[in-house]
Amino acid sequence: MTPPEGYHLAGSVGMLAMGRHDPCARFVGGTFWYASRTPDGPGSLSLERDGASIVATGHGPGAGWLVDRAPAIAGLDDDLTGFAELAAAHPLVAELARVHRGVRLPTTGQLFPRLLRAILEQKVTGKEAYQAYAATVRRFGELAPGPVERLFMPPAAEAIATAPYWVFHPFGVEQRRADTLRRAAAEAARLERCATSAEATKRMTAIVGIGPWTAAEVVRTVYGDPDAVSVGDYHIPNTVAWALAREARGDDARMLELLAPFMGHRGRVCVLLESAGIAAPRFGPRMTIRSFARF
Repeated sequence: MTPPEGYHLAGSVGMLAMGRHDPCARFVGGTFWYASRTPDGPGSLSLERDGASIVATGHGPGAGWLVDRAPAIAGLDDDLTGFAELAAAHPLVAELARVHRGVRLPTTGQLFPRLLRAILEQKVTGKEAYQAYAATVRRFGELAPGPVERLFMPPAAEAIATAPYWVFHPFGVEQRRADTLRRAAAEAARLERCATSAEATKRMTAIVGIGPWTAAEVVRTVYGDPDAVSVGDYHIPNTVAWALAREARGDDARMLELLAPFMGHRGRVCVLLESAGIAAPRFGPRMTIRSFARF
Protein backbone atom coordinates (compact mmCIF):
# COMPACT_ATOMS: atom_id res chain seq x y z
CA MET A 1 0.00 0.00 0.00
CA THR A 2 1.22 3.52 -0.76
CA PRO A 3 0.37 5.95 2.05
CA PRO A 4 -0.03 9.70 1.58
CA GLU A 5 2.95 11.97 2.11
CA GLY A 6 3.80 12.33 5.80
CA TYR A 7 1.65 9.38 6.85
CA HIS A 8 2.25 8.42 10.48
CA LEU A 9 1.70 4.71 11.08
CA ALA A 10 1.90 4.76 14.88
CA GLY A 11 -0.23 7.89 15.21
CA SER A 12 -2.94 6.35 13.05
CA VAL A 13 -3.22 2.68 14.02
CA GLY A 14 -2.21 3.48 17.58
CA MET A 15 -5.83 4.58 18.11
CA LEU A 16 -6.84 0.93 17.82
CA ALA A 17 -4.82 -0.12 20.87
CA MET A 18 -5.48 0.55 24.54
CA GLY A 19 -1.98 1.48 25.59
CA ARG A 20 1.28 -0.22 24.72
CA HIS A 21 0.28 -3.63 26.05
CA ASP A 22 -3.20 -4.10 24.60
CA PRO A 23 -3.70 -7.89 24.39
CA CYS A 24 -5.52 -7.57 21.03
CA ALA A 25 -3.61 -4.80 19.23
CA ARG A 26 -0.08 -3.52 19.76
CA PHE A 27 3.28 -2.73 18.23
CA VAL A 28 5.96 -5.40 18.33
CA GLY A 29 9.16 -3.74 17.22
CA GLY A 30 8.10 -1.49 14.38
CA THR A 31 5.20 -3.71 13.29
CA PHE A 32 1.59 -3.18 14.34
CA TRP A 33 -0.44 -6.31 15.07
CA TYR A 34 -4.23 -6.37 15.14
CA ALA A 35 -6.31 -9.43 16.04
CA SER A 36 -9.92 -9.73 14.93
CA ARG A 37 -12.83 -12.11 14.57
CA THR A 38 -13.90 -12.00 10.94
CA PRO A 39 -16.75 -13.60 8.99
CA ASP A 40 -14.15 -16.12 7.78
CA GLY A 41 -12.83 -16.94 11.24
CA PRO A 42 -10.09 -15.67 13.55
CA GLY A 43 -7.27 -13.70 12.04
CA SER A 44 -4.43 -11.32 12.75
CA LEU A 45 -3.09 -8.51 10.60
CA SER A 46 0.38 -6.98 10.64
CA LEU A 47 1.14 -3.55 9.25
CA GLU A 48 4.73 -2.41 8.78
CA ARG A 49 6.73 0.04 6.76
CA ASP A 50 8.86 -1.06 3.84
CA GLY A 51 10.49 2.05 2.46
CA ALA A 52 7.73 4.31 1.23
CA SER A 53 5.13 1.52 1.35
CA ILE A 54 3.01 -0.09 4.06
CA VAL A 55 2.96 -3.88 3.89
CA ALA A 56 -0.05 -5.80 5.21
CA THR A 57 0.23 -9.48 6.09
CA GLY A 58 -2.60 -11.68 7.33
CA HIS A 59 -2.58 -14.87 9.38
CA GLY A 60 -5.25 -17.45 10.11
CA PRO A 61 -8.60 -18.19 8.47
CA GLY A 62 -9.51 -14.49 8.52
CA ALA A 63 -6.28 -13.38 6.83
CA GLY A 64 -7.84 -12.58 3.46
CA TRP A 65 -10.70 -10.62 4.99
CA LEU A 66 -8.27 -8.51 7.03
CA VAL A 67 -5.82 -7.91 4.19
CA ASP A 68 -8.66 -6.76 1.94
CA ARG A 69 -9.55 -4.16 4.57
CA ALA A 70 -5.98 -3.25 5.47
CA PRO A 71 -6.07 0.20 3.79
CA ALA A 72 -9.12 1.20 5.84
CA ILE A 73 -7.69 -0.26 9.05
CA ALA A 74 -4.45 1.65 8.47
CA GLY A 75 -6.42 4.89 8.00
CA LEU A 76 -5.50 5.21 4.33
CA ASP A 77 -9.17 5.62 3.35
CA ASP A 78 -9.60 8.58 5.71
CA ASP A 79 -11.04 11.51 3.75
CA LEU A 80 -9.62 14.93 4.71
CA THR A 81 -11.55 16.79 2.01
CA GLY A 82 -12.36 20.28 3.22
CA PHE A 83 -10.55 19.97 6.54
CA ALA A 84 -7.71 22.35 5.68
CA GLU A 85 -10.22 25.10 4.93
CA LEU A 86 -12.04 24.49 8.22
CA ALA A 87 -8.77 24.29 10.17
CA ALA A 88 -7.85 27.76 8.93
CA ALA A 89 -10.54 29.15 11.27
CA HIS A 90 -8.11 28.84 14.20
CA PRO A 91 -4.33 29.28 14.03
CA LEU A 92 -3.57 26.41 16.40
CA VAL A 93 -5.83 23.97 14.58
CA ALA A 94 -4.33 25.06 11.26
CA GLU A 95 -0.83 24.40 12.64
CA LEU A 96 -1.81 21.00 14.05
CA ALA A 97 -3.46 20.04 10.76
CA ARG A 98 -0.15 20.79 9.03
CA VAL A 99 2.25 19.23 11.55
CA HIS A 100 0.12 16.13 12.21
CA ARG A 101 -1.26 15.68 8.69
CA GLY A 102 0.00 12.11 8.77
CA VAL A 103 -2.41 11.07 11.53
CA ARG A 104 -5.34 9.34 9.83
CA LEU A 105 -8.50 7.84 11.33
CA PRO A 106 -8.73 4.05 11.00
CA THR A 107 -11.91 2.29 9.94
CA THR A 108 -12.08 -1.26 11.29
CA GLY A 109 -15.71 -2.15 10.61
CA GLN A 110 -15.60 -4.25 13.81
CA LEU A 111 -18.00 -2.71 16.32
CA PHE A 112 -18.35 -5.00 19.32
CA PRO A 113 -14.65 -5.25 20.27
CA ARG A 114 -14.41 -1.46 20.47
CA LEU A 115 -17.72 -1.22 22.29
CA LEU A 116 -16.55 -3.73 24.89
CA ARG A 117 -13.51 -1.60 25.60
CA ALA A 118 -15.48 1.65 25.69
CA ILE A 119 -17.97 0.28 28.22
CA LEU A 120 -15.12 -0.83 30.47
CA GLU A 121 -13.67 2.69 30.19
CA GLN A 122 -16.84 4.36 31.47
CA LYS A 123 -16.30 6.66 34.48
CA VAL A 124 -13.10 5.04 35.77
CA THR A 125 -9.40 5.85 35.60
CA GLY A 126 -7.38 4.66 32.62
CA LYS A 127 -5.52 2.15 34.77
CA GLU A 128 -8.74 0.66 36.12
CA ALA A 129 -10.18 0.44 32.61
CA TYR A 130 -7.07 -1.25 31.22
CA GLN A 131 -6.94 -3.82 34.03
CA ALA A 132 -10.60 -4.71 33.50
CA TYR A 133 -10.22 -4.86 29.72
CA ALA A 134 -7.07 -6.99 29.74
CA ALA A 135 -8.53 -9.40 32.30
CA THR A 136 -11.78 -9.72 30.32
CA VAL A 137 -9.90 -10.42 27.07
CA ARG A 138 -7.72 -13.08 28.68
CA ARG A 139 -10.70 -14.71 30.38
CA PHE A 140 -12.93 -14.88 27.30
CA GLY A 141 -10.52 -14.63 24.37
CA GLU A 142 -8.13 -17.15 22.87
CA LEU A 143 -4.73 -16.80 21.27
CA ALA A 144 -4.75 -15.21 17.83
CA PRO A 145 -3.19 -16.93 14.80
CA GLY A 146 0.25 -15.74 13.81
CA PRO A 147 3.75 -15.59 15.27
CA VAL A 148 3.18 -13.01 18.04
CA GLU A 149 3.14 -14.40 21.55
CA ARG A 150 0.26 -13.46 23.84
CA LEU A 151 -1.77 -11.77 21.10
CA PHE A 152 -5.41 -12.52 21.88
CA MET A 153 -8.59 -12.54 19.88
CA PRO A 154 -11.25 -10.13 21.20
CA PRO A 155 -13.92 -11.96 23.22
CA ALA A 156 -16.85 -13.36 21.28
CA ALA A 157 -20.04 -11.43 21.96
CA GLU A 158 -21.94 -14.67 22.66
CA ALA A 159 -19.56 -15.58 25.49
CA ILE A 160 -19.94 -12.16 27.12
CA ALA A 161 -23.73 -12.12 26.73
CA THR A 162 -24.21 -15.43 28.53
CA ALA A 163 -21.74 -14.81 31.38
CA PRO A 164 -23.24 -13.88 34.76
CA TYR A 165 -22.34 -10.39 35.94
CA TRP A 166 -20.33 -11.64 38.91
CA VAL A 167 -17.76 -13.20 36.55
CA PHE A 168 -16.51 -9.66 35.88
CA HIS A 169 -16.29 -8.72 39.56
CA PRO A 170 -12.71 -10.01 40.10
CA PHE A 171 -11.67 -7.80 37.17
CA GLY A 172 -12.80 -4.69 39.05
CA VAL A 173 -16.03 -4.31 37.05
CA GLU A 174 -19.09 -3.41 39.09
CA GLN A 175 -22.55 -4.72 38.22
CA ARG A 176 -23.59 -1.55 36.36
CA ARG A 177 -20.86 -1.84 33.72
CA ALA A 178 -21.05 -5.64 33.65
CA ASP A 179 -24.77 -5.54 32.93
CA THR A 180 -24.27 -2.87 30.25
CA LEU A 181 -21.61 -5.02 28.64
CA ARG A 182 -23.84 -8.08 28.68
CA ARG A 183 -26.76 -6.14 27.18
CA ALA A 184 -24.52 -4.79 24.43
CA ALA A 185 -23.15 -8.26 23.72
CA ALA A 186 -26.69 -9.60 23.34
CA GLU A 187 -27.32 -6.93 20.68
CA ALA A 188 -23.93 -7.31 18.99
CA ALA A 189 -25.22 -9.00 15.84
CA ARG A 190 -27.70 -6.17 15.19
CA LEU A 191 -25.09 -3.54 15.96
CA GLU A 192 -22.55 -5.06 13.58
CA ARG A 193 -25.09 -4.76 10.75
CA CYS A 194 -25.28 -0.96 11.07
CA ALA A 195 -24.18 0.61 7.81
CA THR A 196 -23.38 4.09 9.07
CA SER A 197 -22.00 5.88 12.08
CA ALA A 198 -25.35 7.59 12.66
CA GLU A 199 -27.27 4.31 12.60
CA ALA A 200 -24.78 2.67 14.97
CA THR A 201 -24.95 5.62 17.37
CA LYS A 202 -28.75 5.46 17.42
CA ARG A 203 -28.80 1.72 18.12
CA MET A 204 -26.03 1.82 20.71
CA THR A 205 -27.55 4.68 22.70
CA ALA A 206 -30.88 2.81 22.78
CA ILE A 207 -29.16 0.25 25.03
CA VAL A 208 -29.43 1.05 28.74
CA GLY A 209 -26.04 2.18 30.04
CA ILE A 210 -24.67 3.46 26.72
CA GLY A 211 -24.62 7.20 26.14
CA PRO A 212 -23.11 9.63 23.65
CA TRP A 213 -19.58 9.35 25.08
CA THR A 214 -19.43 5.59 24.59
CA ALA A 215 -20.98 5.77 21.13
CA ALA A 216 -18.53 8.45 19.97
CA GLU A 217 -15.54 6.49 21.22
CA VAL A 218 -16.75 3.55 19.15
CA VAL A 219 -17.74 5.15 15.84
CA ARG A 220 -14.59 7.26 15.59
CA THR A 221 -12.48 4.24 14.66
CA VAL A 222 -15.08 1.64 13.65
CA TYR A 223 -16.55 3.92 10.96
CA GLY A 224 -13.70 6.42 10.77
CA ASP A 225 -16.15 9.16 11.80
CA PRO A 226 -14.17 12.44 11.91
CA ASP A 227 -17.03 14.34 13.57
CA ALA A 228 -17.50 12.03 16.58
CA VAL A 229 -17.06 14.11 19.75
CA SER A 230 -16.88 12.35 23.12
CA VAL A 231 -19.47 14.41 24.97
CA GLY A 232 -19.32 13.64 28.68
CA ASP A 233 -15.56 13.08 28.84
CA TYR A 234 -13.72 14.09 32.02
CA HIS A 235 -10.78 15.76 30.25
CA ILE A 236 -11.65 16.65 26.64
CA PRO A 237 -13.88 19.71 27.35
CA ASN A 238 -11.05 21.22 29.39
CA THR A 239 -8.50 20.40 26.71
CA VAL A 240 -10.60 22.01 23.98
CA ALA A 241 -11.35 25.09 26.10
CA TRP A 242 -7.68 25.54 26.94
CA ALA A 243 -6.36 24.93 23.42
CA LEU A 244 -8.89 27.03 21.53
CA ALA A 245 -9.80 29.76 24.01
CA ARG A 246 -7.09 29.67 26.73
CA GLU A 247 -9.77 28.83 29.30
CA ALA A 248 -8.52 26.40 31.93
CA ARG A 249 -11.89 24.71 32.32
CA GLY A 250 -14.83 24.07 30.06
CA ASP A 251 -18.01 22.01 30.01
CA ASP A 252 -19.59 20.07 27.16
CA ALA A 253 -21.60 23.07 25.97
CA ARG A 254 -18.50 25.26 25.77
CA MET A 255 -16.55 22.49 24.04
CA LEU A 256 -19.22 22.09 21.36
CA GLU A 257 -19.40 25.88 20.91
CA LEU A 258 -15.65 26.09 20.30
CA LEU A 259 -15.70 23.09 17.96
CA ALA A 260 -18.67 24.36 15.92
CA PRO A 261 -16.49 26.00 13.21
CA PHE A 262 -15.04 22.55 12.48
CA MET A 263 -18.36 20.77 11.99
CA GLY A 264 -17.79 17.56 10.10
CA HIS A 265 -14.29 17.20 11.57
CA ARG A 266 -14.85 18.06 15.24
CA GLY A 267 -13.63 14.68 16.43
CA ARG A 268 -10.57 15.03 14.24
CA VAL A 269 -9.69 18.28 15.98
CA CYS A 270 -9.86 16.49 19.34
CA VAL A 271 -7.61 13.73 17.98
CA LEU A 272 -5.09 16.33 16.80
CA LEU A 273 -5.04 18.00 20.22
CA GLU A 274 -4.32 14.63 21.81
CA SER A 275 -1.65 13.82 19.21
CA ALA A 276 0.08 17.09 20.04
CA GLY A 277 0.00 16.31 23.77
CA ILE A 278 -2.05 19.40 24.57
CA ALA A 279 -3.82 19.33 27.94
CA ALA A 280 -5.42 21.86 30.25
CA PRO A 281 -3.65 22.85 33.47
CA ARG A 282 -4.31 20.43 36.30
CA PHE A 283 -5.53 21.52 39.70
CA GLY A 284 -5.81 19.34 42.79
CA PRO A 285 -4.98 15.66 43.28
CA ARG A 286 -5.41 12.94 40.69
CA MET A 287 -8.44 10.69 40.84
CA THR A 288 -7.77 7.77 43.15
CA ILE A 289 -7.72 4.24 41.78
CA ARG A 290 -10.34 2.08 43.44
CA SER A 291 -10.65 -1.67 43.71
CA PHE A 292 -13.41 -3.85 45.09
CA ALA A 293 -12.34 -7.01 43.31
CA ARG A 294 -11.53 -8.81 46.57
CA PHE A 295 -14.76 -7.94 48.32
